[in-house]
Amino acid sequence: MQKLSLEALARQELRRATESSSGRAAHTVFGGHEHALRQTLIALVEGHALAEHDSPGEATILVHSGRVRLVAGDDSWDGRDGDLLIIPPVPHALEALETSVVLLTVVKRNGGDG
Repeated sequence: MQKLSLEALARQELRRATESSSGRAAHTVFGGHEHALRQTLIALVEGHALAEHDSPGEATILVHSGRVRLVAGDDSWDGRDGDLLIIPPVPHALEALETSVVLLTVVKRNGGDG
């Protein structure tokens, strides 16, 4: 068994995002290419975004801190501390309305092959 402090990782990734010209940083906390399940902690500085991209499978975003907007086509959903956003299976983007940390959980299509 392994135990991680999301609080400590959130502080670390926020520091990295603030120092990055892209205004973002990410750390996979569980899973990866060899697993179907992947959880990634993502930090975004206010005004920065993850550009529109395809959905790799079933996915959710848990807002750890801050405020974000999930955009899919003409639809959008705002989330803040503690909110869970269910990502639709269509191209989507994530915008930081405030400096934010989110936990992205994805179960890839085709198990670990995708």
